[in-house]
Amino acid sequence: MRDFMAAYVRLVERFNYRIGRFTMYLIFVMIGVLLWSSFTKTVPFMRPSLWTLEMAQFLMVAYYILGGPYSIQLDTNVRMDLVYGQFSYRRKAFVDSFTVVFLMVFLGFLLYGGINSLTYAIQFGERSSSAWRPYMWPVKTVMVTGIVLMLLQAVAELFKDIERMRTGAPQTEPSEEAA
Repeated sequence: MRDFMAAYVRLVERFNYRIGRFTMYLIFVMIGVLLWSSFTKTVPFMRPSLWTLEMAQFLMVAYYILGGPYSIQLDTNVRMDLVYGQFSYRRKAFVDSFTVVFLMVFLGFLLYGGINSLTYAIQFGERSSSAWRPYMWPVKTVMVTGIVLMLLQAVAELFKDIERMRTGAPQTEPSEEAA
């Protein structure tokens, strides 16, 4: 079973690492979209683009939701360290394994709602209510994909916590494992 857990963690972390590294560069695409928006609003002979604000919002959704698993993998998520920092590695792993179960339940509910929303968007051709009126299924697909990747990463974190509880060893650097 430990071989399965180690293989799962390696596979998921390698995949999420690559997705996260790609996702980091979406910020530059978003900056380009917003610069184009500013440019078209200030040049007198150009009409302002209708699509830029909503496209920037869609890119921000992709940036956050696809970058979430990468953030968890690198252990850059925020936690209250008042008491936690004084714990031993085993106790930290126990607390983390306890809280990751709540994360997985939360992500399960999000996934259920996201799949229902995506199905509705595809089935009825849902469009945004803005003047641009883009189809909503692409951004909802990104959201469901990000939730699935986050759920896979949460399971990998649970497996790592179980191993840390068993050995009492500190966590290794995730970027070394994933690359």
